[in-house]
Amino acid sequence: MSPSLPSGLLGDLDPTSDRAVFRQIADQLREAIDRGRFHEGDKLPSEADLVEHYGVSRMTVRNSFSILQGEGLVHAEHGKGVFVRPRPPVRPRPPVRRLASDRFARRHRESGKSAFIVEADAAGSHPQVDSLEVKEEKASQDVSTRLGSVRRVLARRRRYLLDGRPVEFATSYLPLDIARGTQIAEPNPGPGGIYARLEELGHRLDHFEEEIRARMPSPTEVKTLRLASGVPVIHLVRTAFDTEGRPVEVCDTVMAADAYVLSYQLPAT
Repeated sequence: MSPSLPSGLLGDLDPTSDRAVFRQIADQLREAIDRGRFHEGDKLPSEADLVEHYGVSRMTVRNSFSILQGEGLVHAEHGKGVFVRPRPPVRPRPPVRRLASDRFARRHRESGKSAFIVEADAAGSHPQVDSLEVKEEKASQDVSTRLGSVRRVLARRRRYLLDGRPVEFATSYLPLDIARGTQIAEPNPGPGGIYARLEELGHRLDHFEEEIRARMPSPTEVKTLRLASGVPVIHLVRTAFDTEGRPVEVCDTVMAADAYVLSYQLPAT
């Protein structure tokens, strides 16, 4: 054992185990954190110390650290080392419950509230929108297909915050023949949001189609949503259709997975 590590701080590897060596090391470091041998903000043993202690390569140790970083237990500071990450306070429930059967109910629009505001109010949180951008642009192939082969769209990009914390960012794409020159093209589309304006323009909403998947975030998404290491995102693409069957909006949304519960009511028949 390395003399730089206190006796009993970490155990030994099990050469008879089928578990990979780097995972065994990660297991021991995780247990040491859970048992309070390392506290929030503490520096973990260095790569050199762990190489000497376990008799393994630096790459093996780095792979062990990567596992713990992916779990959100530790973070690395360049030139300083790996440190135990402060754990967020345990909440009784995520701050926002997205009830699919209710969030786009017409009564919310008619009362002048967007779905995000309604959900934030129900959670007792303060909603905010920042980083707003509205501009005309060429539609991507995917958006064009979803909107019926349109070439250019009005894009509305915004980031949503709850109690000052970024929880999602979304981009709405609307056909120019609908949105250009209307209040939808203004930074503030007015009470009830863009769906209320669409209905005022004669596009009464009929239904929505959503595609949802979970994945790990890109570096840009980590920065935008200020995600802790290891926190995944929910990627949701929604298409809104009017009563004539025309797709009138595509909304591409990325949400912090630890900030939401997606709730659905499904018919039994």
